[in-house]
Amino acid sequence: MFFNKGWDPKGLHVYITGGSTGLGLALAKLLTQKGAHISIVARDQGKLDRAINELQTVRQNPEQILKAYSFSLNNAADSAAALKTVCDAHGGTAPDAVFACAGSSKPMFFVEMSEQDMTEGMTAGYWVQAWTAFAAAKHMARQKRKGKIVLVSSTLGYMSFVGWASYSPAKHALRALADTLHSELLLYGIDVHIFFPPTMETAGYETENLTKPKITKRIEEADEGLTPEQAALGMFRGVERGEAHITVDLITSLFRASTRGSAPKNNWILDAIYDSIAFIATPIWKSSVDKKVVAHRDEHRAYLEQNGFFGDK
Repeated sequence: MFFNKGWDPKGLHVYITGGSTGLGLALAKLLTQKGAHISIVARDQGKLDRAINELQTVRQNPEQILKAYSFSLNNAADSAAALKTVCDAHGGTAPDAVFACAGSSKPMFFVEMSEQDMTEGMTAGYWVQAWTAFAAAKHMARQKRKGKIVLVSSTLGYMSFVGWASYSPAKHALRALADTLHSELLLYGIDVHIFFPPTMETAGYETENLTKPKITKRIEEADEGLTPEQAALGMFRGVERGEAHITVDLITSLFRASTRGSAPKNNWILDAIYDSIAFIATPIWKSSVDKKVVAHRDEHRAYLEQNGFFGDK
């Protein structure tokens, strides 16, 4: 905690998924400014082209290698192919660090979801990152290459409430994967971190609000959110400090302290304070959320009846 030199990305090759927009792009720009070689992967080639142009404007020297590739990361084969392409530009060598920032969400009521909504929720919230970690860990271990793998969960990876049944379970699963890999990849000298951001003001946030239930929005009213740049800086600083679980806002830090499990402490003094506050504040928060949900019952029933959920009796 006191003597960690800190992680310096200068001259290192950093692979970022979801790097064309939002958190991934903000992180790519930050690490480019710090002298790293950057490879970003996303689906939309147009957005990738615009992202590379932005990275070019903040490069620190002409030797930096800045690359962008269009891939879907929804399955093991595509994620492995993306990693291979990224590595080929560096002589086949595994990246020094992998940041899995890809993902999306579609909040809605559980009883209104289709099977496709449920499976796509796990794909977009969990597998799109898990397959990248799967490919990266294998490649790094085979090359006996130490490095970092960083996953991105959410405040909803520590707790959950109405509207997030297809997303929060995926983010809890990422936490379990990160905790497992934090232990197992010590065998190969690979550090594993996971970031738990609150609401971020991105295009993805605007999209999720299209399906988000009114009661979910009401519960989230007090969450002011972060810009992608603020979130990226917080994530970087957490990795720099060697934190296993990275949080950047008070609310998420309280949930981290109260639901940490076997994850190591970030700061013994601060975490003790967070533990004390969370002991009182978390039950109060949970009670307030439950009251809002119960108060929403009549409005919700009317909504379901209007949309024909109950059908003919």
